[in-house]
Amino acid sequence: MRTGVMRQDLLIVFNMAVRVSYENNNEIGCFAKLTNSYCLVAIGGSENFYSVFEGELSETIPVVHASIAGCRIIGRMTVGNRHGLLVPNNTTDQELQHIRNCLPDGIKIQRVEERLSALGNVMACNDYVALVHPDLDRETEEILADTLNVEVFRQTVAEQVLVGSYCTFSNQGGLVHPRTTIEDQDELSSLLQVPLVAGTVNQGSEVIGGGMVVNDWCSFCGLSTTSTELSVIESVFRLSDAAQPSAIATSMRDSLIDSLS
Repeated sequence: MRTGVMRQDLLIVFNMAVRVSYENNNEIGCFAKLTNSYCLVAIGGSENFYSVFEGELSETIPVVHASIAGCRIIGRMTVGNRHGLLVPNNTTDQELQHIRNCLPDGIKIQRVEERLSALGNVMACNDYVALVHPDLDRETEEILADTLNVEVFRQTVAEQVLVGSYCTFSNQGGLVHPRTTIEDQDELSSLLQVPLVAGTVNQGSEVIGGGMVVNDWCSFCGLSTTSTELSVIESVFRLSDAAQPSAIATSMRDSLIDSLS
């Protein structure tokens, strides 16, 4: 296990999961978008915040400082995977060109004219499958499938339509809203073809997508994420050598649900 360094932004490295904050805000999923081929981080943060991401990722994938429509909540405004990136229609030409210039060749970037413009809240995906808000425009669904090269399913998570807010999944596993039933977990797991666990981040927060980002080898979580929550993340996303999602699904889930009851 690697050790972390205490800085102004406070980070703790636990195998391949990192706890960090953005200007004292633990909603890391709002200020970053992490995939297997690139990472976007919001402009306006401290150098300590950027150094956490660059220290973990820069030797493998580019870490791009960006804004979307002048906003820093790029994680909620965009959706992407190793194949491509979708941005809302109000993304400026300058922002779009900057991102294009910084991303690897072959990454497709597409503006989307969508009524539900916070794309990261209404869509969640890995490199193969996407879950989307039931009311997403058909045209947006087609663009999503073509640009990100994914199979698209209209779904809810724990009866919540903001699927991008209440779940996060990689090609290895996924974390969903703590009140997702076993039946719904099984259905979603079957669609995604990855193991799923119901859990929380940031000391009981149900907003999984807002509290963390993950790819196939690394995760960044809010600073207030507990050791129990971190263990769930390490295990279900197979970030540690001793990952055992099945064991976590039975023991950890019960303790998390009990704490929310």
